[in-house]
Amino acid sequence: MPQAVVHVLFVIIVLDLFRDHFLKDKRELPLHYIFIGGIAGLLPDIDVLLFWILNNFLGIGVPWFHRIFTHTFLFVLIFLFISLIYFDFNRKSSKLFAVIAFGVAFHIFLDWLLVGGVAPFYPFSGSVFGLNLIGRLNLPLAVEGLEAFVLLWWLWHEEKLHRISDFI
Repeated sequence: MPQAVVHVLFVIIVLDLFRDHFLKDKRELPLHYIFIGGIAGLLPDIDVLLFWILNNFLGIGVPWFHRIFTHTFLFVLIFLFISLIYFDFNRKSSKLFAVIAFGVAFHIFLDWLLVGGVAPFYPFSGSVFGLNLIGRLNLPLAVEGLEAFVLLWWLWHEEKLHRISDFI
């Protein structure tokens, strides 16, 4: 799994770029929604916490189940479905759940692209798919280097677009 910072940072960057370059009215995607989307980028790894609680606090010996239930299209569809339910009578909540669905989907995409693989069709199929680019490169600290590069590029972008150095 890429580091947690990769999941949070990449979702925040993609949502921020979408907000800056594609939305005509930035109020349609408030900054706190982008932050929530970044946090949602961690949601698929909630199974790690659940596994830890079951085994260490409750004493229920369960086998390792990371990337089985929460790294699926079904998990993304739950949040999209909630977004659709709210669509007609509460647009803010609908947008919020759509942003959460995006964060979850982007996490799954990153795991598919960078490390190991995911079983996106579980429980209908246990087939695992993934490019495993980090594993194939066989470079120590590749994830850390990638996150440092992306963070620096994004800070440069924010400086050019929003002059963030004025706030220092």
